[in-house]
Amino acid sequence: MNDSKTTFAQLKNVVKAFNDEREWNQFHTPKNLSMKLSVEAAELMEIFTWCNSKESKEVVSQKMIEVQDEIADIVVLALCFANATGIDLAQAIENKIAKNAQKYPVEKCKGRSNKYTEYK
Repeated sequence: MNDSKTTFAQLKNVVKAFNDEREWNQFHTPKNLSMKLSVEAAELMEIFTWCNSKESKEVVSQKMIEVQDEIADIVVLALCFANATGIDLAQAIENKIAKNAQKYPVEKCKGRSNKYTEYK
């Protein structure tokens, strides 16, 4: 599997098969999965505790395996959430990008990191 050839559907099926074999889907409620997503995001953030933005790029190089594991945990849980709730991830992402395009028009926000409310 690699990014250029793997679809969301394939990833969702791999995750579903893994969970089916272990009978874990019974625990995959939206509440539980959203909480676990938060925990895994915190574990990714923990890797970068006490370093500045420049140092964070070096930390990725130094701790690549750990970073990969944490981002994989986050994505796997997002796929579990999509499976548990019937969300079509590709459609959800397309919809969200369209909303973000409205909130963050290029002519107002290019090269800026302000929240959308500051561009009005």
